[in-house]
Amino acid sequence: MKQTANLVTAPIAPTLLLFALPTLGASMLQSANGSIDAAWVGRLLGENALAATTNGNLIMFLLTSFVFGFGMASTILIGQAVGRGRMGAAKEVLGTAIGTFLPVALAIAVLGWWLAPDMLALLNTGPEIAPLARAFLRVTFLAMPGILMQTMLMMALRGAGDSITPLLFMALAVVLDVVLNPVFILGLGPAPAMGIGGSAFAMAIANYTSLAAMLAYLYLRGHPLCLRGAELWLLIPARSVLVLMLRKGLPMGMQMIVVSSSMLAMMRLVNREGVDTAAAFGAIQQIWTYVQMPAMALGAAVSAMAAQNIGAGRWDRVGRIARIGILYNLLLTGGLVLILFAVEHQALALFLGHDSAAVAIGTHIGRIATWGFIAFGVTMVLFGVVRANGQVVWPLLILFISLYPIRLGVAVGLRGWLGADALWISFPVAMMATLTMASLLYLQGGWRRETDMNINPDPEGIAPETQTVTAEAAPIQPKA
Repeated sequence: MKQTANLVTAPIAPTLLLFALPTLGASMLQSANGSIDAAWVGRLLGENALAATTNGNLIMFLLTSFVFGFGMASTILIGQAVGRGRMGAAKEVLGTAIGTFLPVALAIAVLGWWLAPDMLALLNTGPEIAPLARAFLRVTFLAMPGILMQTMLMMALRGAGDSITPLLFMALAVVLDVVLNPVFILGLGPAPAMGIGGSAFAMAIANYTSLAAMLAYLYLRGHPLCLRGAELWLLIPARSVLVLMLRKGLPMGMQMIVVSSSMLAMMRLVNREGVDTAAAFGAIQQIWTYVQMPAMALGAAVSAMAAQNIGAGRWDRVGRIARIGILYNLLLTGGLVLILFAVEHQALALFLGHDSAAVAIGTHIGRIATWGFIAFGVTMVLFGVVRANGQVVWPLLILFISLYPIRLGVAVGLRGWLGADALWISFPVAMMATLTMASLLYLQGGWRRETDMNINPDPEGIAPETQTVTAEAAPIQPKA
């Protein structure tokens, strides 16, 4: 294993950047994967198919939000345990997380297959795209166990200080997905022609293959979080750990529910504007994933780094982690926003085609709304710090206020005055409101008094270790 700087003792600015870069790389790969898939669908199957995937992906985001929240809770718990030098406790968190949510992921897959039509009906999906959306959504549900387990494992690794391994196997999943998409959409070679369902089927194959390869790699390399021998009993959830994960993970999962459900409500409003506007909104969302990437990567890196420092009692470093994270976000996210303003029309044409009427609509949406992601990025850093010490209720309340009474209030309340522009203006208004409230939460400081994140005992029969997992597991020298 390639040893790198310790998240608790190394200089903050370079260490945070070097830790965040692999996470940013993984986010870039994931976003590129979604964009290329969208481009395949839009170019090979048309705008209706692209609009269908937008509707389907929003539902998937909603249904996976709770599991994602528990993954975030396990990341924080593992990070604090590692900061205290208690690897046994970190392994217990990982075992409880996997043992609990693998059955949940399987249940989501089964129920999602049968309930897909009802979910699309609730979204007010247009009749011209409903059959396509149903075919895409049902096959996507089959991929959910692999996607969720791989996501949870990657989050746990980052909490322990390993951001290289997730990057490696995200890359594997993306390459497989990109290559297999046209194969199963068109039925190239011996593969069946599955249409829009082929895109989801390619995603399933890619993620299950990547998950299996990542598990094999971790065990062959002897990663410190691997469960072996008697440690496999840790897959039976520990009640105390599960209760703590539920208490912290439920509000974080609810935050994702608030975000996704508000977007579903927004999608209903967008769908009323017609297929061209729905396709344009789907395409601009693909572009927005790139604008969000630095913020999400820095938020995750800040949270992991702050959790380890809190666990080690290094509160003197936590404030500096936040300030440096904000500075990096302003530079990276602000730079991306400026670049996007220059190339937005060409970027949208990649998804929609140069002759599509939706390109002009998407360009107009971007000009109104994209700048708000600078505020979004600062918010992600602040939320990452306060969540690192287990404060998860106030971020939930802030998001609810910003996305429902504020964003939807602007979208609906100003509709008669501004027309469809009220939908797009509501995005930066909500982002600025979220930043204002997040700043007040951070500066007020009550989140520093949270004391319930420590898992005191190491599991019976597993000796505590003093080694902290600050290694970047990789077969080659990291380039970042």
